[in-house]
Amino acid sequence: MTTALKNTAKATRLSNARRTALLKALADPRRFELLERIARNNCPLGCAQARSAMPISPATLSHHIKELETAGLIDVRREGKFHFLSLRPGVLDALASKLKLLETASCPAPPALARK
Repeated sequence: MTTALKNTAKATRLSNARRTALLKALADPRRFELLERIARNNCPLGCAQARSAMPISPATLSHHIKELETAGLIDVRREGKFHFLSLRPGVLDALASKLKLLETASCPAPPALARK
C-alpha cells in the first residue's frame, strides 16, 4: 500500500467528533505555539522548558497541555513530578489527509468560454 493510501486510510478513521476536537485544540494560538515547540524539540519537551519559553502562568500551561492531550494530539509521560510532552504519531498526518480530501472533492473548474 502506498503512503498516500495509508494516509487516506488513517484519515477515514477520524470520526467527526475526533476531527472537531483536533481542530478546536489547534485553533487556540497558545496551544498551536506549544505544539510547534514540541515538534521543534524533536524529543519529549519538558514542561519546565515549555514554561520558560512561553509567557503564561503554570496553570494556563497546564490547561493547554490537558486540552492537547484530551484531543489526542500529544502524549504526556510522567516521571515523578516531571512531565514530558511529545507529539502523538500519525494524528496530524490523519488530519492533514482528511483536509486534503476536501480539496480533491471540490467542484470541477468551469469550461473555458469559447471565443467568438
